[in-house]
Amino acid sequence: MGVITYDFEVTSPISPARLFKALVLEGDKVYPRAAPHAIKSVELQEDGLPFQYVKHKIEGHDKDNFSYNYSLIEGGPLGDKIEKISYENKFVAAADGESVCKSLMKFYTVGDYVITEDEIKAHIGRTEGVYKAIEAYLLANPHVCN
Repeated sequence: MGVITYDFEVTSPISPARLFKALVLEGDKVYPRAAPHAIKSVELQEDGLPFQYVKHKIEGHDKDNFSYNYSLIEGGPLGDKIEKISYENKFVAAADGESVCKSLMKFYTVGDYVITEDEIKAHIGRTEGVYKAIEAYLLANPHVCN
């Protein structure tokens, strides 16, 4: 097994507190409304689209620092070559009430498989697509997640 680490950032006109609330604390309500093209439903479990399903394991969050960690453990882009993808995300304040989402992704590959830069970029593109859909939903609905 190999581990490939990739850092990226996404800026947003939405405040860190509001993004954190929408993506983490109220994600089960917000995701299906904001990105119905990608997410049909969210089911939360205690241990727990171009794809039929994906299963994430929530590994922790810090409300005070607007950070959260989770792993994609089943379905989606994993196939038989990627064991899991772990994410470490933190929202930090930027100018004029905006925010930056700093994300560290770790791709855990199976055997000797080496994930390509194009595969990583495609995965980030899908992730950003959902993120931007939620951002647009929050901008269009200023009463949500305040």
